[in-house]
Amino acid sequence: MRRALVLSALLGLLTGCAGTPSDPSGIWINQAAIEAASKGGKLREALLAYGPNLEWRLDGKAHVATFSNGFELGSGQLNEESPQRWRVDFYGNTREYLELAGKELVQVGSENWPEQRFARAEQQPAENTPPGATFQRALYQAYLDGSWEIQEGPGQGEEVKFQPDGRVDGLPGAERYALCLAGDCAAMSGDNDSIWLQQGAQGREYLFVREEDKLELFEAVNGARDGEMPEYSPGKRVWLLERD
Repeated sequence: MRRALVLSALLGLLTGCAGTPSDPSGIWINQAAIEAASKGGKLREALLAYGPNLEWRLDGKAHVATFSNGFELGSGQLNEESPQRWRVDFYGNTREYLELAGKELVQVGSENWPEQRFARAEQQPAENTPPGATFQRALYQAYLDGSWEIQEGPGQGEEVKFQPDGRVDGLPGAERYALCLAGDCAAMSGDNDSIWLQQGAQGREYLFVREEDKLELFEAVNGARDGEMPEYSPGKRVWLLERD
């Protein structure tokens, strides 16, 4: 009888553990978009194909969920519906649903967005890390990783390295860079991918094409009238880089 009571207590404990909700807290990034982009081709096409959202930041204790699409941020209230499913309520009575599926966080398809899948970031950054920065760093690491040699253009023969934190080494006239993911920079460059290069307080946009281990940067020629939003098209090729 005593053994039966002990066994019953153990079964009850195991059942209680199995029913404990999983905590989704942390930063989740759109790894599928990163992998698609890293193969080459147009960057923004790859991000849109698996996005548009690129990162979710979830705080189960504070019941807050924040997403980033590379330009906009949205924040809502995180509410648990079941141990593996959460509802995010946004201002204006709109809502989205998130589910855990194995090691992935799935944003359930809705009238607003298609289904999207996210992986928990391998290294969870500090709490004060800006929303979207974790995805950006992972993208930069995968998309421009390695050493690039300048085949044509200023600094020919020099080695260039694009750091995950936005620094660039070895590219004449530039010490920082930023890839255009969405927003105004995307609207201004049309179907072209663009990159911002900056040294000190001075910077400018370039259009680029990356195919596997070849990276071409072109002047961004503005075809818009004065007072209108710029409309950039590729001009003269400034650099041709190849990855070792």
